[in-house]
Amino acid sequence: MPSAPAVSILIVTADSGEGARECVSRALGSSVPVEIVLVDNASGDGVPQSIARDHVNDTRVRVLFNDANLGFGPAINRGAKMANATVLLILNPDCMLQPDTAERLLDVARDHPLAGVIGAVVCHENGEPDRASYRRDPLLRRSLMSLTGRAARESIDPKYAGINVPGAMPDKVVEAENVSGALMLIPRAVFERLGGFDENYFLHCEDLDLCRRARDAGFKVLLAGNVRVLHRKGGSSAHRPVFVSRHKHRGMWRWFRKFDPAARNPLLRTMVWCGIWSHFVLTAPVLALHKRRRL
Repeated sequence: MPSAPAVSILIVTADSGEGARECVSRALGSSVPVEIVLVDNASGDGVPQSIARDHVNDTRVRVLFNDANLGFGPAINRGAKMANATVLLILNPDCMLQPDTAERLLDVARDHPLAGVIGAVVCHENGEPDRASYRRDPLLRRSLMSLTGRAARESIDPKYAGINVPGAMPDKVVEAENVSGALMLIPRAVFERLGGFDENYFLHCEDLDLCRRARDAGFKVLLAGNVRVLHRKGGSSAHRPVFVSRHKHRGMWRWFRKFDPAARNPLLRTMVWCGIWSHFVLTAPVLALHKRRRL
């Protein structure tokens, strides 16, 4: 009989391409016992089906096929119900684990009993850390500071603080407001207490929502700054950039309404709605043109 998994790795695919196969292979090479729960959102590229065939006799790998694209959060919630371990590792199909990644994150969880969400530094292929690994809540004031460039003056006056935390990426465990949803370690008990992801998000900002709710519930959000993971962006998003962008803007609007005190002001709420969707309308043609040029 295989060893009981120390962590259940939840991966969602949606026409994510061949990178998902490498993601699964690397995860199975972890130095601690793992199981993979791959949830497919109606992919048409055949890769999830191929992964299922390749691992048909491997009890560590299970694949759940959805008849439609349910979105990221709903798919993770369904995968979590199939998980056997007491710890969940949410992993994008374009994130590539090292053999010791899961073990090191589990060590952080053991050393910090109040940790609700633990992230790692996800890095681009050139090794540069993604600033989304360590960021603040996107409150209206912070967003304006970032958009106008005034956040660069934060070192002079904290009132200019933007969304991204300035300076070098930490190289140790630090407390954070948010970590990247590309890789999140969460004790299953915490995930269930929070009710999982808010399924009213389809794609993007559900990770910000989960981190915020974890903090509001008294748990800590931690960034394991000394754990670096390669993140090859572009699998699912590259095929449908306008579709992804629309849901990203929709997620921004939902997060603002749920958590930003500024949303209580009807005038500000209207202005933010207009700003979010005006930005989408202006950027969507550019995204569509870039996609056409790639084809």
